[in-house]
Amino acid sequence: MIRATVVRALVLTAAFAAASTPVTCLGEDSKALPTPATKDLPPQATKELPPELLSLLRQKKMPKQSPILLRIFKEEAELEVWKQDTSGRFEILKLFPICRWSGDLGPKLREGDRQAPEGFYTITPELMKPNSDFYLAINVGFPNSFDKANNRDGSFLMVHGDCSSSGCYAMTDEQISEIYALARDSLLGRPSFQIQAYPFRLTPANLARHRTHPHLAFWKMLKIGNDHFEATHLEPKVDVCNRRYVFNAQPPPNSPNPLVFNPTDKCPAFIVNPKIARQALEKQRADEVEYAQLLKDNVPTVPIYSGLDGGMNEVFLARFPGRVTLAKVMPYASRLPQLPPIPWVDKDGSLTSKLFGTLF
Repeated sequence: MIRATVVRALVLTAAFAAASTPVTCLGEDSKALPTPATKDLPPQATKELPPELLSLLRQKKMPKQSPILLRIFKEEAELEVWKQDTSGRFEILKLFPICRWSGDLGPKLREGDRQAPEGFYTITPELMKPNSDFYLAINVGFPNSFDKANNRDGSFLMVHGDCSSSGCYAMTDEQISEIYALARDSLLGRPSFQIQAYPFRLTPANLARHRTHPHLAFWKMLKIGNDHFEATHLEPKVDVCNRRYVFNAQPPPNSPNPLVFNPTDKCPAFIVNPKIARQALEKQRADEVEYAQLLKDNVPTVPIYSGLDGGMNEVFLARFPGRVTLAKVMPYASRLPQLPPIPWVDKDGSLTSKLFGTLF
């Protein structure tokens, strides 16, 4: 991973030089996806998992076609593949170092900003790209309903091969071959899988380091879904209302009507699934205490912008020298949209109350 502070004058010079240049993900192309009946798929799209990975599946009691879930962490430049085992819970199967991602920490806001998406995305068979120009690719599904509700635009943002990115998460061809095969096999058993894309691992320490960042409120919202998953090892149910993510929502007790979420309308009355909330609350409370202590200790913050165009896991530095360069677009903090206030009932003023609202 490369993240470093670069001399401001050089950064701004590079940014101005590229500000007028349209930028698209190198994995972006509009080739029609083949249907499942197509017989002329490229060999890499039908390649079997390597024997060592099949052995690992057996060892971890993970059926070959059981659901998967991908978790992406920009700052650490890591992609995790989690897979459901025979207990019904997700456990980590394999961690892949990310070869290249572009932009900076923070979500994608507009076409051409070089940002790789952050958020929760649902991947269906139509988003698999066996005929990608970059070996193999998986379209992350940006913009999702949250992105659209917040007027974010962009297209064809991928996880793909070739270790070269302009808005995507780029892996090596060998890595994407395994990731694609795991995704392909899981889609034989269910209609979709989830990608969770984060700026970094959402620990209290990392949030404290980045507490001056203009996207902190957005990241704290993502942390709710992150904590639901980490506490339960179950895929969080994701909805969007009032231009915000909502996780594991269900109707209040004795409610006669099913929940209906509109991404841009006021949130309906709901509660968080109590079984999930109880498990997540313990983590939330511990994180609150740790975060408060870090602020009390006035831990140093990091620069809002690194001055670099994305990053690369350190294991690839020698193999792909010179691929992480100065930032190519201007920082966009002045154009950040304002999210509405958190719509939760707050009785005691705690972060937990704000995140979960009234559970019963």
